[in-house]
Amino acid sequence: MRILGVASATAALALGVAGNALACTLRDFSAVASCDDNGKGIITVTDTDASGVEATVSVYLESNGADARMVGSETVKGTKKGAIVTFSEDWAANATYRVRIKAGNIFDKDIAPQLTTPSTACKTSGSPSPSASGTPKPSETPSSPASSGTPSAHPSESESSAAPATPGDNAPSPAAGSSNLAETGANSNTPMIAGIAGALVVVGGGAVFFGMRRRGASKSS
Repeated sequence: MRILGVASATAALALGVAGNALACTLRDFSAVASCDDNGKGIITVTDTDASGVEATVSVYLESNGADARMVGSETVKGTKKGAIVTFSEDWAANATYRVRIKAGNIFDKDIAPQLTTPSTACKTSGSPSPSASGTPKPSETPSSPASSGTPSAHPSESESSAAPATPGDNAPSPAAGSSNLAETGANSNTPMIAGIAGALVVVGGGAVFFGMRRRGASKSS
C-alpha cells in the first residue's frame, strides 16, 4: 500500500508539472518592431504557447502614458514552434507601443515591458533614393565645346538680308534739291531773273508809250 501511495503521488506531481508546462502564460508572448522586405514598418507578435489556447493580441500606440490610437487586433493560436501575427505600422523611431494579450479566461494582461521601436525608422518606398537626394549623376558623354574659330556654314540673318549691290549703285547720286537744269550747267535762279527782266521790259515799254503820247499832245497844242 505504501508503495502504491508513493507511486500515485509521483504520478500526480508529474502530471501537475506537465500541466503547468503546457498552460498558457504571458511569458509565451513576445513583440518586436522591425522592417519588412519592402522597407515598411511592421510589429510582430509571437505566441509559443504549446497548449494552443486561442488568444487575442491588440496593439496600441502610446503617447504621454495613454493610448493614442489602436494599431490593430488579431487572434492567434500558439504552437511550440511559435505562431506569428503581424501588424503593418509605419512606426517612428523610439516610439512606444502597448501589446495586450487576452488568452480566453486565463488572463488579460499587457506584455511587460512595453514595446519600444528602434532608434532608426524604416525606409519606406516613398523615401527618396540616395541618387535623388545626392549630387546629380554626370552625363556619360561630355558635350563637345562650341568651336569659336570655325566660321559658320550658314550666313547670318544680317548678311543674308542685305541686297547685293548693283553696278549702277557706284554712280554718285544727284545732290538733294537740285533740278534738271543743274545737270546742264544752268543756275537754278535763271527763271526768276528772266521773270524780273520781262517785267522790267514791260514797265519800260509802258513808260516810253506814255512819254510819246505826252510829247505828241504838247506839240499839237
